Amino acid sequence: MTIHCDRHLLGVDLRSIPSYRFDVVIVGGGVAGGNAALHAARAGKTVAIVSKADSVTTNTNMAQGGMAAVMTEGDSFASHIEDTLKVGSGLCDEEVVEKVVCGGPSAVENLLEMGASFDTLQNGLLDCSREGGHQHARVVHAHGDATGREIQRVINASLKSSDAITIFTHTFALDIVTAEGEAYGLLARSFSGSVVLFTAGQIILATGGGGQLYRETTNPTIATADGVAMGFRAGCTVRDMEFFQFHPTCLYIAGAARVLISEIVRGHGGVLRDRNGERFMPEAHPDAELAPRDVVSRAAFRQMIKTNDTNVYLDLSEVDSDPHVLFPGINKMCNFFGIDIAKDPVPVRPGAHYMIGGLLVDEAGRTTTPGVWAVGECASSGLHGANRMGSNSLLEGMVLGEIVGREAANSVVKRKRRPDRLLRRTIDHPPQGIELGISDLVYSLKSLMWRQMGLERNESALLEAREHIAFWFDAARRLAPAEPRAWELINMLTVASIATDAAIERKESRGVHFRTDYVDVVEPKHSVIRPGLVDKCTIEAEVALHSAVQEKSA
Repeated sequence: MTIHCDRHLLGVDLRSIPSYRFDVVIVGGGVAGGNAALHAARAGKTVAIVSKADSVTTNTNMAQGGMAAVMTEGDSFASHIEDTLKVGSGLCDEEVVEKVVCGGPSAVENLLEMGASFDTLQNGLLDCSREGGHQHARVVHAHGDATGREIQRVINASLKSSDAITIFTHTFALDIVTAEGEAYGLLARSFSGSVVLFTAGQIILATGGGGQLYRETTNPTIATADGVAMGFRAGCTVRDMEFFQFHPTCLYIAGAARVLISEIVRGHGGVLRDRNGERFMPEAHPDAELAPRDVVSRAAFRQMIKTNDTNVYLDLSEVDSDPHVLFPGINKMCNFFGIDIAKDPVPVRPGAHYMIGGLLVDEAGRTTTPGVWAVGECASSGLHGANRMGSNSLLEGMVLGEIVGREAANSVVKRKRRPDRLLRRTIDHPPQGIELGISDLVYSLKSLMWRQMGLERNESALLEAREHIAFWFDAARRLAPAEPRAWELINMLTVASIATDAAIERKESRGVHFRTDYVDVVEPKHSVIRPGLVDKCTIEAEVALHSAVQEKSA
């Protein structure tokens, strides 16, 4: 079982393009990348942030629910750790979980010092909510359902106030340039359309997720798994890409973009019903609507099939306060479509939400390629295991972002090497009239992933998906024009190929990976994908399962 792809997305002579020199280059400006940049700058290094869109188009900005942290009396680090490990279904790294959980209070304090305004009770203490998988109310939130927006706001303000940080928006990161197996710089397409090289021996990938691999998703359009694909091409090992979390409640209005309806709604008493008004979650799990997200998503999916409906319904009529006040953002969205959330059932269905697998990193965020680091959703840190617990991701970005930024800054050394001057890519010259239908391929891939790599999977569907993806991947590699949408497609196909192969190998049901033909849980193992160089133009990789215990001890 082999995955082939080109080493670079673009062939270019490095002598002919502009070059910018920094100590650290970070791809992505969400909570993880932004906090990494702040701490690298505080360590005295010059930092560049390269963002594909503007400074607010991030997964962080769209996060509604909040950030989990032990901040209330009666809660404890031990409880938060226990909850995280339980939801992670045997694949969490306990040391990483402990480090992130114990860093929660400091992360909240750091955000408050930046100027964040979190919701408080009348006594001035933080108003913490409970979400699925949590035993206690420990989710800090802002403006009811706009926590990510508030965190992004204060991080952006801090970034702009630092003289050591330069932000390059609307700049498409293409590939990591290496020399003798180590990071040398980042090739990118600037906002003006020219190709540039950012030279830095420390590259941090913080590109977020890959929800756009799926037809139904809560992620912004920029979430095309670029960081994982880029790291893979640079030789980084990838882990557990079959685990993709689906959020159970996306606002479903035909023809409109899918919008997340936060889990915080169910935490305040919102319940799920089918088209007949029947509540179905109590039969699916003892915690009903506050069960882990994979359980709620699959239950909603099965109820849709059972009742022959396109969605289920979220009932807010019995929440513990006025929903218009509790959830102003959700109220505004639903009101636009004529839905009164206090009395009207809100149509919802599951959607791809969080990419749990990613680039394998150590406790400091180092990938297997020297000089390349990863943090946040594009990294496999060991925090989430086989299923992410709600509101742990913003926490991860704050805690591990600080560590990665500091460690990368401390690793900056004087450059002594230079890369090959020519970056090559194999390109075919097709007969006249043959061209790549990018939009059609993107839609076909998203639909296939939703049907065959979605909430429920089986061997025959996965093998068929692998065949289709391989065919499309080959066509895209040979025919893709030099433009961002084509590069995104190749990144999506790269990660879809890796994820599908990993799903085929995992013959069990664990966390968010559910196989109808292998419903039992077997030995806890990680799926590991190690790329290897074939020649100067292409790389290949093999997918294997490795015992979680053995990997940790090694």
